[in-house]
Amino acid sequence: MTTVAHPRDTRPYDPADISSRAFWSQTAAEREKTYAVLRAERPVSWHQPVEDMLMKDPNDQGFWAVVRHADLVEVTKRHEDFISGEGIVMESMPQELLDAGQGFIAMDPPRHTKIRRLLSSAFTPKQIRRIHDQIQGNARRIVDDIATRGEVDFVPEVAALVPMHNICDMMGIDEADRAKMAYESQFAGGWNDPELMGDQEPLDRLFQAMLYLGELAGRYIAERRRNPGEDLLSNLVQAEVDGERLTDDEIMSFFGLLTIAGNDTTRQSTSHAMKALTDFPEQKAWLMEDLDGRLKGAVEEMVRWATPIMTFRRTASRDCELNGQQITQGDKVVMFYASANWDTEVFDAPERFDLSRNPNPHVSFGGGGIHHCLGNQLARQQLAAIYRELLTRLPDIDVSGEPSYTVSTFFHGVNHLPVRFTPQR
Repeated sequence: MTTVAHPRDTRPYDPADISSRAFWSQTAAEREKTYAVLRAERPVSWHQPVEDMLMKDPNDQGFWAVVRHADLVEVTKRHEDFISGEGIVMESMPQELLDAGQGFIAMDPPRHTKIRRLLSSAFTPKQIRRIHDQIQGNARRIVDDIATRGEVDFVPEVAALVPMHNICDMMGIDEADRAKMAYESQFAGGWNDPELMGDQEPLDRLFQAMLYLGELAGRYIAERRRNPGEDLLSNLVQAEVDGERLTDDEIMSFFGLLTIAGNDTTRQSTSHAMKALTDFPEQKAWLMEDLDGRLKGAVEEMVRWATPIMTFRRTASRDCELNGQQITQGDKVVMFYASANWDTEVFDAPERFDLSRNPNPHVSFGGGGIHHCLGNQLARQQLAAIYRELLTRLPDIDVSGEPSYTVSTFFHGVNHLPVRFTPQR
């Protein structure tokens, strides 16, 4: 019997290294040098499996890297060719973790369509107003707590608290559960990070975190079914479209997504923006000349600059073609947002932090299509609120030492960022 070679077996790997721990341990600027070469010469290229997998996967032969803005947007919109249900991170993961931690963003139609519609229906105008007021209040609370101190570690004292308080308020989470919930959620995106993981085994620690978040969600969902309130979790429990409702597992999955992705993306954008405002003082000065008038547009550049989620994976559902490359059914196709947001075909001088950049078609919330980030307005509101408060009350706040960055193939994370400012008396 003759065996036919699979296309993956004979495909040469691209010489550019974007799979190793060494690559992902570099700074964003250093990684960009590799992306620039790929964008110019090999915009859709085949690479060996990412190093330090969470789990050994004998079927993982590698991945396609999609680094240009136009190609990334095309992949996003071709959701029938490039599906999400096999996982959204570069690494292979057990199915239980995919279900618990990636929620409806790792689903495909028709299930994705149903869940997204039900989730969207829970964000009523009344709920949106309530969330908006809470975001303003939490920004004040966070700055109140640091204002007299003169120097702090910006990540745990400011950036991490912005989404933690807001998401917990939205969901109606008690103060007593918040710190543990925020602590556990960070392991979901930091499985590659030696500082966070220490000597813990990543897969075990990840399961432990997801188990805790699942139990916490289950407790609150049961309580809301018995005794609904004004919060988003109560709305989700009661949400109904065409006679269909969300199951406990579906709400639990969304809870996991919100506590992980919702926390991390806003935290990272807030941190990277602080560093950029320090590195580009003329941009900070420009913004402060008309803070209310310029902040909305400035937030778009903060999010482009941060690109808090650096990669997103799809899987080819069938043999197809992308920018001249033949993609085989089952191939991993990884979109590199961090590269697309610096594509010189789309952005003039992308290496410049330019708060007046307009237009600014960044892909930090996705490239459009059915998976465009449901929480994009929430993220924008949070960034605007915390920076309005910081720059009004602590106008000379500046980074005062070297940041330390998370080692990750997914989140563009900052672990520590020392800042100083003139204390408020």
